[in-house]
Amino acid sequence: MFGLIGSFTAVPGKRRELAAILLEGIGGMPGCRSYVVAEDPKDDDTLWITEVWDTPEAHRASLQLPSVKDAISRGRPLIHGFGEHREVRVLGGHGLSADA
Repeated sequence: MFGLIGSFTAVPGKRRELAAILLEGIGGMPGCRSYVVAEDPKDDDTLWITEVWDTPEAHRASLQLPSVKDAISRGRPLIHGFGEHREVRVLGGHGLSADA
């Protein structure tokens, strides 16, 4: 499994709005096992996104979906900056089956 862990800094005061956009329409992404958006409790403007995909190719293909393109277009003006970003090999975890 392929994973991404990263953070965004929202434009001040826009974190909730950005989170709402990132959470819309995430149910129809083939190959996506988990997509979690979380607020950073120590920084009022930071969001952490954790994703688990079957393969890197499934993630790349998701970027071509109309719903994802729309979310990127609407969310981009609300992003002040990008923080840490890591690609990881996911070994498993609660809610993730190894045989999907």
